[in-house]
Amino acid sequence: MRIVAMKKLDMQKLLRNQSGVSVTEFGLIAPAVITMLLGTMDVGHTLYMRTVIDGAIQEVARDSSLEDGGVLSKQEAIDARIKMQIRKLNKNIDPAQDIKIKRRYYRNFSNAFNAEEEDYTDTNDNGVCDNGEPYVDANLNEVWDSDGGDEGQGGAKDVSIVTVTVTYDRLFPLAKLIGLPEQITIAANTVLANQPYAEQAAYAAPQTRNCDD
Repeated sequence: MRIVAMKKLDMQKLLRNQSGVSVTEFGLIAPAVITMLLGTMDVGHTLYMRTVIDGAIQEVARDSSLEDGGVLSKQEAIDARIKMQIRKLNKNIDPAQDIKIKRRYYRNFSNAFNAEEEDYTDTNDNGVCDNGEPYVDANLNEVWDSDGGDEGQGGAKDVSIVTVTVTYDRLFPLAKLIGLPEQITIAANTVLANQPYAEQAAYAAPQTRNCDD
């Protein structure tokens, strides 16, 4: 009977023992807390990257709108400077592969806002100008433009849309564990009219061409 009583007493002491409770509780909540902290830091870094890219694209647009902004060598110099500025925030970004800068220009702000495709005859009803379908080449660049714009910076008084797209790995490699993509893609764009350093060039009459296969 005495042995049974002692065992019962030991069991009661064991049940009342609080040693190690804090460690156990920490072990249960630590993964969730750490994930939340890393997620918050990741979101903060993404927002910071977007802010920097927004500022960079404004600089691209301003510099490109100058009289020499349409010169290819000038554009390449501007783009290289902006790419290096973005790369300072993440050394793993490859400026040649992960940062894309695109320019499209229009005759005026209305055309840029609407971005309407050039008229064409969709004979195969697939929503794309192809297979030799006829189209109206309004800007005379000899290709069908789904947004009605033209590649490049344009000339005096033309309206240019500059888009910067950056793709990079997340700051912390835990995204897959919570169902997020391992890479982040941030795109920003701005619209700006080129300076009126000359009269705006006039387009000749539109021509009817055929889309490539």
